[in-house]
This record gives sequence, structure tokens and C-alpha cells, in this order.
Amino acid sequence: MIPGNRMPMVLLLCQVLLGESSYASLIPEEGKKKASAQHLGQSHELLRDFEASLLHMFGLQRRPRPSYSAVVPQYLLDLYRLQSGEAEEAGAHDVSFHYPERSTSRANTVRGFHHEEHMEELQSDGSETPLRFVFNLSSIPEEELISTAELRLYRQQIDDAISDPQATGDEGLHRINIYEVLKPPRAGQLITQLLDTRLVRHNTTRWESFDVSPAVLRWTRDKSSNHGLAVEVVPLNRTSRHQGRHVRVSRSLHPLPDADWSQLRPLLVTFGHDGKSHPLTRRAKRSPKQRGRKRNRNCRRHALYVDFSDVGWNDWIVAPPGYQAYYCHGECPFPLADHLNSTNHAIVQTLVNSVNTNIPKACCVPTELSAISMLYLDETDRVVLKNYQEMVVEGCGCR
Repeated sequence: MIPGNRMPMVLLLCQVLLGESSYASLIPEEGKKKASAQHLGQSHELLRDFEASLLHMFGLQRRPRPSYSAVVPQYLLDLYRLQSGEAEEAGAHDVSFHYPERSTSRANTVRGFHHEEHMEELQSDGSETPLRFVFNLSSIPEEELISTAELRLYRQQIDDAISDPQATGDEGLHRINIYEVLKPPRAGQLITQLLDTRLVRHNTTRWESFDVSPAVLRWTRDKSSNHGLAVEVVPLNRTSRHQGRHVRVSRSLHPLPDADWSQLRPLLVTFGHDGKSHPLTRRAKRSPKQRGRKRNRNCRRHALYVDFSDVGWNDWIVAPPGYQAYYCHGECPFPLADHLNSTNHAIVQTLVNSVNTNIPKACCVPTELSAISMLYLDETDRVVLKNYQEMVVEGCGCR
């Protein structure tokens, strides 16, 4: 694992090494024509080592190679924008989006899963037999502890349904039941256990979220068999003409263009913690701190923007496209001024250096670091929102 205060320099080196002209940058201009196969081989090995180190820091076994069919759910994109402060900065926050304070307060990793559509058990129109959905959660690392999980279902207003929100009759009411499937289905029969339920009126277009934490905890923490979840939509009025068709749970039951279905299909979201960094917190976008004058040679923070497209990772990192990492550089002169944020040890070391040059001066290093959030596709095309500690230099000092 790479220590946090070395991350900006490692990313800078990786940016130089992995760019399109990376091999040329490793060879002096006058010696390019004489570069040997051995030098190029060493360059390839160095590139692999840097990439492996960074991927290990991100908790990945190998570099993700997203397929063209990979879809980023809008919910996770909105969650990233609100959590990172981008939504407030753009002034375009959707007031209908509810930030999951309770779930994120204990999690530094959010993962989104679409169901295995080829395993979907279909039903005939008008039947009230629950639909079973299987979610493959094998990409969740063993060390990641799931705190909560939710199943999100999209329901769309029916134009000819009752539109009066104050109506008291059963005509426009449906109950959505979410079950855990306890055993493999036999002869079309499901053995289930109720997880969550909600009474809804079909004159509203919105996402509904259901708590499926008990089932997901059994599958991940207790290693119980995962036979999926079942969704049942039951009209309170059995003579209703709509029979729950406003709930988008199956491609075959609700013909939609592929682009629409990719965003409206059921989504399982897990909130977990890997024990390595602080939980996700809703925050405003930080404004860069400006310290000292530009011509000041003393220890201070300098700009260092890491562009993920320069290192060839923009195909699997959804957001941000890059970030300002900064780095610390400058002199720690004798005597150390208060604004250099020095420790007592650094003051003593600098004092001794002034009379004995065999003792080095104090070094200009990061004294305050902050986290960034990244939204990316993992090795299995699953979308992950993760908080990474000690990625941005907020303050420098002599230590």
C-alpha cells in the first residue's frame, strides 16, 4: 500500500509514464535513436509496476475493461454529484433526490447491481405470481462489510388513472411487496419471506426504495445461498384495469426502448465499508486554499492536476475526469516562520542545521490531506462509488 502523503507524486509519475508518449519521455532526447530493447523492456516493467500499485490502492485486482453494454445508473451518478459537492456547484440539484443520510453515514463504498436478466422468471399478463430477480453480488470483496441495502423500483403514472391525490377509494391503490426467495424455485412455486412492503397510488411517477438489508446481509456476511428477490404488485381493487403495469419490473412485461430500460430496470444498491477510510459525507465543493505569494520560495502548496484521460483510465473512471491533487515544495529556512506550520522537532532540526550542515533541513511535506470520491466501473462492469482518503493536499508545512 502506498502511504497517503506519497500519492500525489506517484500519480504524477504515473501520468508521465502512462501517457501516449510515455516511452519517449523515459529516454533522453539525444539518445532516442540508440535506445535498446532492454531499455524499452524496463520501461514496460516500470509501467506495469506503477499501474499495479495504483490499482491495488483502489482495491482492484486488475485494470477494468468496461464493455460497451455497461450502464451507469442515474441514481449513483446523482449520489456522486451530491456527495462530492458538484451538484451545489452547478446549481442544478434535483430537489426530488433524497440523499440517503442513514445509509451513507456508515459506508465508504456504494455499489449498484442490475439483475441477471437471463435468469428472470417471467409470468403471464394479469398473474399475481411474484417475479424473481437474481443479483450477482460476488464482486463484493470479503473484507467489505455491508451495512444496508435497498432495492429500487421505478413506477410511472398511468394517464387514465385517478389523478386526485386526496381520493380515498381503492381504485388507484397498489401494494408492492418485496420478498427474499429462500429456496430454489420448484414447479413455478416460490418459497419466500417478506422483507418490505409499501402501499402506493398509481398517479405518480417516481422511484420507490425498499429495504432488503436482511437478505443481503445473509448472502454476504453469513454466506447463505442467494436465490434472489421476488417482487409482487397487488392492486387493492381486484377489478382494477391496470393490474400494477405502472411498475417497471420486467422488459417483456413493459416494452421499452433499450435506452429507457437500461435506466429504469430494477436496481439493487449496497452500502458498505472496507475499514480503510472515512464514510461518505454530503459536502459542499471546497474552494482551493491560496497560501503565500507565487514568487515565495518557501514551503507551500503547488498545483498538480491529475487527468485520468492522460493515464488512459477515463474509460472506466466515470467521475471525476480528474482532480487537483496539489503537492508541497519549497524551502524551510532558518528561522522557521509561524506560517510554515512547523513542529517543534522541525524547529530544533533547522536550528541544528544552521550550525551543522551534516544535519539536513526540515522537509516541506503535506500536513493536511483530504479525500475524494470516485465513481467507476469495476472488473465486472458493476458501478462503484467509493471514498478515498488522503488524495488531496490541503496544507503544507516543514517537518
